[in-house]
Amino acid sequence: MKLQTILRHIAGYCVGFSIFVVGIPSGLYLASIKLDRYLPINLISIDKLRVGISLLIGIIGIVFAVWSNLYLLFVGKGGPADGFGITISPRTQHLVTSGPYRYTRHPMVFGALSGYLALALFRNSPICLAIVTGFLAAIAIYLKLVEEKRLLVDFGDSYQRYHNTVSMLVPFPSKKKK
Repeated sequence: MKLQTILRHIAGYCVGFSIFVVGIPSGLYLASIKLDRYLPINLISIDKLRVGISLLIGIIGIVFAVWSNLYLLFVGKGGPADGFGITISPRTQHLVTSGPYRYTRHPMVFGALSGYLALALFRNSPICLAIVTGFLAAIAIYLKLVEEKRLLVDFGDSYQRYHNTVSMLVPFPSKKKK
């Protein structure tokens, strides 16, 4: 791999880490500290149950996020840092449909949202939960209108077949081919 390609991968992972692992969770945490007093609702009142559910969801999210990044790098020969028409890390050269991508078309997004949901539950924060729900809606719209159209252009019929058989975000069993 060329030095320039390696540096672009590193830059992409640094940007992604800064936004999705540090920035968004920090924002959620601060929002819960500042705003939860205005909406004093317990999501799960039993502490051990809440922490256990949070850990389970968080671990699943981390596994999907890391697993999908590795598959994108080693199988797809590209990186995840591509959004709103801005490419930081090299785009994937091959459509990835194995590993975590056999369960959901967007396992990184599923992993990140799972992590944010885990944080909301751990903090017992209705404000965080509302923000994560808003993220889910906004991301689903973005994926449908932007990302999936780009993937269709990049990978054509292969992506269309994949799209028709694999869930968009939540890892459901594969759909029957249409």
